[in-house]
Amino acid sequence: MTISVGDKLPEATFKTMTADGAKAITSAEIFPGKKVVLFGVPGAFTPTCSNNHLPGYLENHDAILARGVDTIAVVSVNDVHVMGAWARFTGGEGKILFLADGSGDFAKAVGLDNDLSAGGMGLRSKRFSMIIDDGKVIALNVETKPGVDGSGAAHILGQL
Repeated sequence: MTISVGDKLPEATFKTMTADGAKAITSAEIFPGKKVVLFGVPGAFTPTCSNNHLPGYLENHDAILARGVDTIAVVSVNDVHVMGAWARFTGGEGKILFLADGSGDFAKAVGLDNDLSAGGMGLRSKRFSMIIDDGKVIALNVETKPGVDGSGAAHILGQL
């Protein structure tokens, strides 16, 4: 079952890369008492994710934070090393929290997992964005076709 507006996010543990190496970080550390924009991508370094989705959030970083958002985070079913490299490569370090959902546990828990085995990518996340206020989903955008029309930064800015 897919998470819906009004639902609380489930407990989850992600990994993120820090100056001291990989670190586990839980949903209880990220979301309570904060307004967070979370967007999910099928894969770091993939064309749409790297060329269209993430850049919009980087370009609109200050505008999003100016609307009362505490954290912008991206999650992908990739390992922490790939997510750390993607953060460095894109210039997103320190601006966006890069969350590795290596086994897809979070994607499955919120019903946004996507089986891309036919294309050789295995279990991935659907492309989505959400606004989370104190752990509760207040906006949810899931792409139903290729592109970032509904889940991109421009759409999120309109929802804030």
